Amino acid sequence: MRRFIQLTVLLTLLMTILAACGDDAVSSTTAPSSDPNPAPSSNQVIRIASKNFTEQFIVGEMYALLLEQAGYKVERKIGLGATDVAQAAMEKGEIDIYPEYTGTGLLTVLKLPTQTDPKAVYETVKKGYADKYQIAWLDPAPMNNTQALAMTKEGAQKFGIITISDMAAKAGELRMIGPPEFQEREDGLPGIQAKYGNFELKEYVPVDPGLKYKGLVEGNADVVVAFGTDGEIANYGLVVLKDDRNMFPPYQIAPLVRQSVLDTNPKLAEVLNVLAPKLDDATMQQLNFEVSGNNRKYEDVAKEFLTTQGLLK
Repeated sequence: MRRFIQLTVLLTLLMTILAACGDDAVSSTTAPSSDPNPAPSSNQVIRIASKNFTEQFIVGEMYALLLEQAGYKVERKIGLGATDVAQAAMEKGEIDIYPEYTGTGLLTVLKLPTQTDPKAVYETVKKGYADKYQIAWLDPAPMNNTQALAMTKEGAQKFGIITISDMAAKAGELRMIGPPEFQEREDGLPGIQAKYGNFELKEYVPVDPGLKYKGLVEGNADVVVAFGTDGEIANYGLVVLKDDRNMFPPYQIAPLVRQSVLDTNPKLAEVLNVLAPKLDDATMQQLNFEVSGNNRKYEDVAKEFLTTQGLLK
């Protein structure tokens, strides 16, 4: 009996020691990593989309390349569709990231009144998206793809036009060319007329967006509806009319990320935010023209830019 009791005590002691060793083993695998650049926290595939025009193709591809370099698995949905399509996909959880513009977020998605201070617009959309959609805005680039009006140098000199106020005063002599929807948008022709006086153009020439610059330089119009980072502005040496009454809101580009995805993968912000300071107006105009003017693949242009900037190895 005495030997049985001794054996029982010995077995109990042995089991206690083994349990303690097991606890130590678990602790050693769950301790915080000292790696300053840890791998992604999950095997989740990050779905990156873009809207369906050149600038979005390039920037969306840049996001994908940066995340792949950081070790993330990426699925591309470049050219997914217009703002309403991309926004709906984010809300449904069908995509995780896409590049968006602050002015679009303010007017088109949140449907708030126009503001012109870039910092105030960014803070408004950042809070609005977080509260309403649980979507995070990361850092905005300095570039401003705002709506704009432009003329050839010869045309601007002929009519003596520098500002939109100048254009409004000569409107009866001018033909404007641009996309059909510009005649109806709040930040289009109705908005300009409300801000700069109820002027009437000699003619508005509605065309496919891809044809508007060709129409201007071939003399079919005097003023073109532009975007601030269009590559054709630099290529054709166009004059962008000064918005002297602050009609147009800023359109800075930034990554939108679903908050749940960012919570699971907090390193995403660090990886994508390195791009923002690199994208100013002149840079984006040149990158856009490499695709729209020189017919290069957007994937090649995006990769080349990141490499030359030292962001991609």
